[in-house]
Amino acid sequence: MPLALILGLILLLSLSTGAEPAPTSTTGLDYWIKTVVGYVAAGAEVASALVIGLALVRALLLYLRQLTGPHHATDATESVRVQLGRGLALGLEFTIASDILRTAVAPTREDIITLSAVVLLRTLLNYFLEREIRQLEARRQDPAPD
Repeated sequence: MPLALILGLILLLSLSTGAEPAPTSTTGLDYWIKTVVGYVAAGAEVASALVIGLALVRALLLYLRQLTGPHHATDATESVRVQLGRGLALGLEFTIASDILRTAVAPTREDIITLSAVVLLRTLLNYFLEREIRQLEARRQDPAPD
């Protein structure tokens, strides 16, 4: 399944698009909509960077605290990976929202194909990240008997 999705992504990116000219509208409303959407999309990108950055700092601090503290039966890195994975997944959602917003204003065929490829790739990353988080949480809740 993942191989088919990756091949579909490659196909989407390799399609040659006859670049149709984007409609140019000079009305004041179009200008303001594009401006507002541009700022909101930029805000989503900043939010993504902040979420991922804070998740990295938090994961590093948690890892260092677990290394210096008393050792537990569970692996110290598993809880760190779960916390970092949640932050990365949320950051990916913000970047997808930003891409959708940017494409929503006067999209061309090339913009839509690029957005489809980016969303597909990020959705795949998010899917596998969430799956790994669920597996790690299940392992933490049901430790194997010694």
